[in-house]
Amino acid sequence: MSDEFDVIVIGAGPAGENVAGRAVRGGLSAAVVEENLAGGECSYWACVPSKALLRPVELAAETRRVPGLALGPIDAEAVLSRRDEAVSHFDDAGQVEWVGGLPAEFVRGRGRLDGPRRVRVTLPDGSERSLTARHAVVLATGSRAVVPPVPGLAEAAPWGSREATAAKAVPGRLAVIGGGVVACEMAQAMHGLGAAETTVLVRGRGLLERMEPFAGKLVAESFAAAGIAVRTGVEVVRVERPAPGGPVTVHLSEGAPVEADELLVATGRRPATGGLGLETVGLPADRPVEVDDSMRASGVEGGWLYAVGDVNGRDLVTHMGKYQARVCGDVIAARAKGEDDGRPALRDVAGGYGAPQVVFTDPQVCAVGRTEARAREEGFGVRAVEYDLGSVTGAYLLGDGYRGRAKAVVDTERRVLLGVTFAGPGAAELLHAATIAVTAEVPLERLWHAVPSFPTVSEIWLRLLETYGL
Repeated sequence: MSDEFDVIVIGAGPAGENVAGRAVRGGLSAAVVEENLAGGECSYWACVPSKALLRPVELAAETRRVPGLALGPIDAEAVLSRRDEAVSHFDDAGQVEWVGGLPAEFVRGRGRLDGPRRVRVTLPDGSERSLTARHAVVLATGSRAVVPPVPGLAEAAPWGSREATAAKAVPGRLAVIGGGVVACEMAQAMHGLGAAETTVLVRGRGLLERMEPFAGKLVAESFAAAGIAVRTGVEVVRVERPAPGGPVTVHLSEGAPVEADELLVATGRRPATGGLGLETVGLPADRPVEVDDSMRASGVEGGWLYAVGDVNGRDLVTHMGKYQARVCGDVIAARAKGEDDGRPALRDVAGGYGAPQVVFTDPQVCAVGRTEARAREEGFGVRAVEYDLGSVTGAYLLGDGYRGRAKAVVDTERRVLLGVTFAGPGAAELLHAATIAVTAEVPLERLWHAVPSFPTVSEIWLRLLETYGL
């Protein structure tokens, strides 16, 4: 085995795999270092298993909205079994084989920087291997869940997102700390699978506060109808769990404490930079790795270090990490060949508009670009229009009681979309059209000629444009 490669990637999640794939496609040799499972967080503990858990809950909600259909109780054991299949029973052999087929060398172990273009890997048997990169080292180590410094919380051994998506059984009572994407998705998934008493504890004023206000409101109304309790404006001040694995009590800044069988902490994530050896190349070890639009790390002499995905702190969603990785791999290959002439095709573009994102609750919430509030903060001249998604004929045909909303944020000077948000059952399938319209900066007058099919929910585009005045 050679210890010298053109490119060394630390982290074999979706971002790391894509960097290696693009670099190899560009004619370079590569090694991919991974301490845990090849495929990363998304494949085993995040995107894939969470959606496997949420899909039956979504289908059950769909059948309740359509007269003439009936669905019995969800078989939680069968759902958990299918979840295990979706994550390959936590066996990454297929992913390791994929890396080898690029071809690239897969190195199992903990990788860390050891000076310029050097990576030291601690192998599973405790021995070490030193690798050298001719052209680039790429950090793709993702992010880790944050556990707030609340007295008794860490000692209570709470669930994080990993434990929730990998749960072997559904608790009867679940308390959730947080009001973001993970908190909302896992609260609804577990409640739908049998957590009869589910309570969501939110420090802020509502759910999904980084999105348009109506999004969190619609999800909160859905939670209330399903029997999920949401308590807003509360701080967790103390947690008690006298017996390991026993009931847990969450004490709050106001109101009665919450008792549960399991406690999920979903209060955010931070870039996984600890133990990466950043200090050996002059970078701080406790912050995201700052990068330019080619994903090259700032402040590193020689420009050989890159960072993609969550570790650079730009957009903590899988698809944007993969996008950054494709840009990065192409840039590295071009620079290695002396072909980098600053062409726009070799630069990050999509990240500047606002990453597309889907919250797979019922109703689904999806958005791309800027919210109205963010657009105004950034100094754009803005006009926003909203429309009742449930009043579109296609939405009515999906089921009785369909509720949803859509919003478009328009740059009044250029007459292009700055952001679009949809909330409603099945709304995620509307998002890519919005992503194209936002990132391509399609003028409204041109967009008006993209005629939506009848009777589909996509007629919402026509209604939004008409509301704007076209």
